[in-house]
Amino acid sequence: MTDETGRKTPLPAYAERIRHERRKRGWSQKQVAVHLLKAAGGKIAMAEFESVLTRVKRHEAGKGQPRDPYPLLYSRAFEIPEARLFEAPASPVVTADESADDAANSVTSPSLPWLWEAGPTADAIYDITKSDLMLDRRQAVKALAITAGIPLVDPVQRWLATTSPAPASAGPSRIGMDEVAQLEDATNVFRTWDDQHGGGLARKAVIGQLNEVADLLRDNHPHEISVRLFNVMAQLSKIAATMSWDCGMQTAAQKYYVMSLQASKPAGDKPFGASVLASMARQLLYLNQPQDALELIRLALDGVRSTATPRLRAMLHTREAWSYAKMGRPESFKRATGAAEQAFTEIGSGDPDPDWIKYFNEAELAGVTGGRYLELSRQDRRFAGDALGHIRRAIELRQRSSMRSLALDQVGLAYAHLISGDVDEAVTVGSAAADTAGQVQSDRVRVQLREFYLEIETRSDPVVAPLRQQIRETLAP
Repeated sequence: MTDETGRKTPLPAYAERIRHERRKRGWSQKQVAVHLLKAAGGKIAMAEFESVLTRVKRHEAGKGQPRDPYPLLYSRAFEIPEARLFEAPASPVVTADESADDAANSVTSPSLPWLWEAGPTADAIYDITKSDLMLDRRQAVKALAITAGIPLVDPVQRWLATTSPAPASAGPSRIGMDEVAQLEDATNVFRTWDDQHGGGLARKAVIGQLNEVADLLRDNHPHEISVRLFNVMAQLSKIAATMSWDCGMQTAAQKYYVMSLQASKPAGDKPFGASVLASMARQLLYLNQPQDALELIRLALDGVRSTATPRLRAMLHTREAWSYAKMGRPESFKRATGAAEQAFTEIGSGDPDPDWIKYFNEAELAGVTGGRYLELSRQDRRFAGDALGHIRRAIELRQRSSMRSLALDQVGLAYAHLISGDVDEAVTVGSAAADTAGQVQSDRVRVQLREFYLEIETRSDPVVAPLRQQIRETLAP
């Protein structure tokens, strides 16, 4: 910077700190922009990226102190408490798992509906879904707040200890078992739809159905009907969470995950509750909160240690392994991965797995494991071969109806080829990934594709140019 006389003036402290933290990590300004977008919940539209990159450049040049939500996003991206990074009070929107030395800088979190009684849970879901149906999704995507650290982990502990039986009434019910069975069938249809196409197309349909079920549970029913309705409500809430995430609505996703966990209590379905904790952990991993994710997975494993089927145990151990990979602990990752693979070998043809866990098949195990080896290979290329082997296996086994998972596998495989130095194969697989990504409505897929694009953006190899253009066209909408 220069003053009006042309003399060079020192940069503001905030600009020096941002530049210092970026250079310490070896990041370019473009990489900082990517991390900010991931911290914001994964928005990756091309125009959005250019806007954020412009902001990063202005902040580093000292041309305006970061305003909300950028202090929060820098804090998440650099994993530094906001007050320490900017020497200002932290924004009241996110908290991380902080040490005692950071306690004075702790930030408060948005309120989550921590309800463990059946009646209040149904009322809360009814109110939340009613509001959600009137929500402008573009505004909801801008909501950046998620809860992490102690305000999230401590209340979740009550899932293990609290009992919340479904209410029962001897009076008449306005629905019977046939209608409940139809709701259960509809839930399975929504789950299949989400798996095949991503959540962007059907989210409000699920929210509407969830609102109807919550309304039904405000009435009196015989015990068996109440239990099954709470089970439907728990499963629909989890599907709504996944679809919200696919739409880039991280705050709404976390809220629906919490409501799903709480609805699983009166449903009496602890294994399903463990699967919800695994999904909550996956979201935290996506947002670079591996320690919190590990806490949730350990709680889930404790809760179902004697009741989980081998398939559920295998899935939970992959989430545990994911946490270790994210934390850069390869030996712990391998141990947890071994536990997942061992549990998977114990699955028998007669195992009573419910529909909500049947997605976790051999392809999913290979894909999740390969994705984690890919993360490790970004720090140590020796893991790239393991990533290639597992992800190839996942693609071979993957049903072509599971388009979102297939797209993620293909992007991961292209990235692994790039790390291994096989640019031609990376381009071939990357082109297939872009084709598949264009067929799903998933923010997660678009984020991963965008990250791959940034890896090839500056490469001079002539074979890469057509792929860059193809990815730009895929991401443009």
